Amino acid sequence: QVQLVESGGGLVQPGGSLRLSCLVSGRPARAFTMGWFRRHPGKDREFVAAIKWMGVDTFHADSVKGRFTISRDNAKNTVYLQMNFLKPEDTATYYCAAAGTTAPVTYYYTEDRYDYWGQGTQVNVSY
Repeated sequence: QVQLVESGGGLVQPGGSLRLSCLVSGRPARAFTMGWFRRHPGKDREFVAAIKWMGVDTFHADSVKGRFTISRDNAKNTVYLQMNFLKPEDTATYYCAAAGTTAPVTYYYTEDRYDYWGQGTQVNVSY
């Protein structure tokens, strides 16, 4: 049974930084392409970033490009989302997802490309 557990969310002021973590258990993290999504209150979940299993190929949504960085440490079965220069509009619940398929990293920009999901971690950007 594959499980994904996110951590690292919280309250941060605009312009601040947070690093989210996603711990993968049940199978080695290197078996998966990993992604981060987020859901703003009352809206659909949206793509944030994805990373292939070796950690070289990454893909970020335009809304976060240059501010957020996805990375992974397969030895720790963990994927990260470093979030810098946070804005109030980044306030959302952030979800980690895992895909067991193999395709170019740009393929993984929609929810239906993923097989497993975490429960989410809340990020609030406010004074």
